[in-house]
Amino acid sequence: MAGAIASRMSFSSLKRKQPKTFTVRIVTMDAEMEFNCEMKWKGKDLFDLVCRTLGLRETWFFGLQYTIKDTVAWLKMDKKVLDHDVSKEEPVTFHFLAKFYPENAEEELVQEITQHLFFLQVKKQILDEKIYCPPEASVLLASYAVQAKYGDYDPSVHKRGFLAQEELLPKRVINLYQMTPEMWEERITAWYAEHRGRARDEAEMEYLKIAQDLEMYGVNYFAIRNKKGTELLLGVDALGLHIYDPENRLTPKISFPWNEIRNISYSDKEFTIKPLDKKIDVFKFNSSKLRVNKLILQLCIGNHDLFMRRRKADSLEVQQMKAQAREEKARKQMERQRLAREKQMREEAERTRDELERRLLQMKEEATMANEALMRSEETADLLAEKAQITEEEAKLLAQKAAEAEQEMQRIKATAIRTEEEKRLMEQKVLEAEVLALKMAEESERRAKEADQLKQDLQEAREAERRAKQKLLEIATKPTYPPMNPVPAPLPPDIPSFNLIGDSLSFDFKDTDMKRLSMEIEKEKVEYMEKSKHLQEQLNELKTEIEALKLKERETALDILHNENSDRGGSSKHNTIKKPQAQGRRPICI
Repeated sequence: MAGAIASRMSFSSLKRKQPKTFTVRIVTMDAEMEFNCEMKWKGKDLFDLVCRTLGLRETWFFGLQYTIKDTVAWLKMDKKVLDHDVSKEEPVTFHFLAKFYPENAEEELVQEITQHLFFLQVKKQILDEKIYCPPEASVLLASYAVQAKYGDYDPSVHKRGFLAQEELLPKRVINLYQMTPEMWEERITAWYAEHRGRARDEAEMEYLKIAQDLEMYGVNYFAIRNKKGTELLLGVDALGLHIYDPENRLTPKISFPWNEIRNISYSDKEFTIKPLDKKIDVFKFNSSKLRVNKLILQLCIGNHDLFMRRRKADSLEVQQMKAQAREEKARKQMERQRLAREKQMREEAERTRDELERRLLQMKEEATMANEALMRSEETADLLAEKAQITEEEAKLLAQKAAEAEQEMQRIKATAIRTEEEKRLMEQKVLEAEVLALKMAEESERRAKEADQLKQDLQEAREAERRAKQKLLEIATKPTYPPMNPVPAPLPPDIPSFNLIGDSLSFDFKDTDMKRLSMEIEKEKVEYMEKSKHLQEQLNELKTEIEALKLKERETALDILHNENSDRGGSSKHNTIKKPQAQGRRPICI
């Protein structure tokens, strides 16, 4: 009895010790995951679990997003998950998204998984038209997206219509031109074919390098009002704070770089920006909700921290990640080179095999033709021999008849003819016999000549037969492989004896290797800058080409603003901030 009570108590204590959990669904750009979380978990516990599951180390760019009454919010790291204003209905859903954007994707994004998540998110924002992208740049970006998904262009595989089900261009761009899907696919494929040799991560990085120059890239917009009640937009991004006209999200009216802001604060719905230069007026505005002010401040703090962090030496963790990334890049480069060599050797072996098969087929055809010629020669020789034999027999028969006629003539001459009539008749018969004998002699001579000619033809036919047999013998004994170089030609990979020199590759990255790799990276940067001019020329060429098909009445306000900026030689978003600095600060009046 006591033992039963003790076991019951032990079971109850174990049951009490098990923590209560709830289910969370995490939605990334390309997957969904579910986790069982303890009730006491804070935002950081869940965030770290998601990052470990993804293998993500560059965690400072990302966050867990949820929605409160049509307003976006981010999970706070130091607050319990269930203390947030989230739905208590399980599973609780969060979206794992990039919260902060880099100034330079190529320099700051180290891990391949980080690049991939940014690529997917920026691509979706462009297709959803949350980031404005001009038509010609949309086609170029689409070509890099196709390279990332399909690999190198292969005309035998990527045939007309292979992009029919892909969403590659914003609907705004498609509706702006009188162009069929086939025409768009043709232009995308033309650029896609030029990206041959780029791996997925390289194509995605090229996509981000182009996208980061778009005016609306990485900007979070919020509706605000100034002191006068004028409606404006506040933009928060990696470079600073920007004030926009609601009708123009491309070009800010004024910008505050992070290094020129002394303080940012809010009280209820009023938000205050204090510039570092005390001579410049404090800028105040009102937002629609207190929750929006909290979000703005949260984004300001995070972007400012990253802005200052970029201008300092990398931390040890980042240095290690970059070193590993360089090693991994070098390893992948060597692996790609090895695969390229193998592919080249395979193609050469296949070409050699095809050439040998072609020559073998050609020789078989020649042998067949020679054999047929030999058979025809043999048949001709047999026919000529048979005809010569018949002609010879006919000549013998005619000679025999001529001899018989001669004998008959002699017999008739020897016969006594008593009467003149008999004599005349006999003379006439003799004359006829002589004529007949003469004709038969001529015919015999002609037949003899014809027999001689047939014998000559037979001899020539047998000579032709001998030559045909000799040619057939030469073809049969001819070597089936072409003369080879001293270096053995590569064989197809399916032959067991096919080997590669250096089956295993070892990597020993020394200081000299790193220096050489750094020089190669610098060289690649220089080459990229040289190619950018060519790229711009291509973009301008495409823009000119499709301009005639544009439907002007379908242009959006952003299209018109972008064209006006381009006509004025508008600058990119990276030097927009520098304009107020170059002109000198004036008191803010918006």
